[in-house]
Amino acid sequence: MSYKSHGAGYSQDEVLSPPRHRRRARAVHRLAHNGAVNDLDPPARHADPAPDRQDAPGTPVSSFAALLTDRGRALLDEVRGTEPARELAVATRLRREHPAELVSAALGQARLRQRAAVKFGAADAERMFFTPNGVEQSTRATVAAYRAARFQELGVRSVADLCCGIGGDAIALARAGIRVLAVDRDPLTAAVARANAEALGLDGLIEVREADVTEVDTSAYDAVFVDPARRGGRGRVFDPEAYSPPLSWAVRAALEAPLAALKIAPGIPHEAVPAEAGAEWISDSGDVKEAVLWFGTREAGSVRATLLPGPRTLVGRGLPDPAVRPVGRYLYEPDGAVIRSHLVAEVAEELDGGGLVDETIAYITADSVTATPYATAYEITDRLPFNVKKLKALLRQREVGILTVKKRGSAVEPEELRRKVKPQGRNSATVFLTRVQGAPTMLVGHPAAAKD
Repeated sequence: MSYKSHGAGYSQDEVLSPPRHRRRARAVHRLAHNGAVNDLDPPARHADPAPDRQDAPGTPVSSFAALLTDRGRALLDEVRGTEPARELAVATRLRREHPAELVSAALGQARLRQRAAVKFGAADAERMFFTPNGVEQSTRATVAAYRAARFQELGVRSVADLCCGIGGDAIALARAGIRVLAVDRDPLTAAVARANAEALGLDGLIEVREADVTEVDTSAYDAVFVDPARRGGRGRVFDPEAYSPPLSWAVRAALEAPLAALKIAPGIPHEAVPAEAGAEWISDSGDVKEAVLWFGTREAGSVRATLLPGPRTLVGRGLPDPAVRPVGRYLYEPDGAVIRSHLVAEVAEELDGGGLVDETIAYITADSVTATPYATAYEITDRLPFNVKKLKALLRQREVGILTVKKRGSAVEPEELRRKVKPQGRNSATVFLTRVQGAPTMLVGHPAAAKD
């Protein structure tokens, strides 16, 4: 079959136009991956200030500065933890004693802090400041800490963090003992990053500068980290030259630095990775969060998948694509970072007789269970051709009331199938909607063992 045509068997989150550097594409990366891959990139935070990227209405730099006063901080303490249903009543009461703009800014921060707790942890989020775009676009604290640790292991003592946003990566770097120059050209974003460094007691290591990153001299720093914006006012940007700043500029900046890391969308095609870079795909608790291009690490051309927590890192060895084989007793679902990094073959080699159920599907099958951190194992009890009535009868016979539906290579939506089969009973099961050697198939089973 032609891998250049993407049918129902391919979940395509983002395809970027490749730069000049190219490498031969392997077939495994086109295996269908309809699982949990978080490739969300909200509106650009590093683009020129414009109506399409304004932060919350009524929250300009002046309103934010008011939150940093004693009165503003006291108001933030008073509205902490306010439930959405109570916001109107709380706002009405507070506006009798405080300016309406300040009350709105405080309630907005309280709401953002609640959202940010997922990424930063409640303890930090309650002390930090955010913009709506900043909450969405900032790196998850666990991922930022991992990357900071890798910088530290590489001997880096100072980093120029270009397009720093609200400072999530700068905070992680500073906590690793690394001196940081954090740069963003949006005035409000830079003000928030500065306030966050002070709030967490890291302002001695973090210098925040409001400037255009393309005009900043980074020669005094051991390394450069760039996180270009990949969204604009009309949504996700697919052309890397439409990034802000463009990917070509970021690559040039990386090549000029002793060491550099560029954060990019995890959907980048492998052939778009510059030949001078090593590529790493990172997942956290099973969700793919980002891809990073590393320069200056003596690992040019390398590919790796890193799974958090851990970290556990799988390095590519250039293995050929796994062979297709009949479905065995066990089915393995590789982690999304493994699929994105095209390292399904490396996982299959670890398994006893591991092979693919279909040449285009990233499910591995084997006759025995082997503990691996890079894939989740399921014991398969039934294999059916795609037929909703037969599946419904089987689930009713097994008294399955808790049904998990996973899919790769199928156009059927899990919720649609769940509505049709109406599971009822005291038992649980997992059904995989997929293709087996080209035929639409349903595999029924249950988790075999926890990840090692």
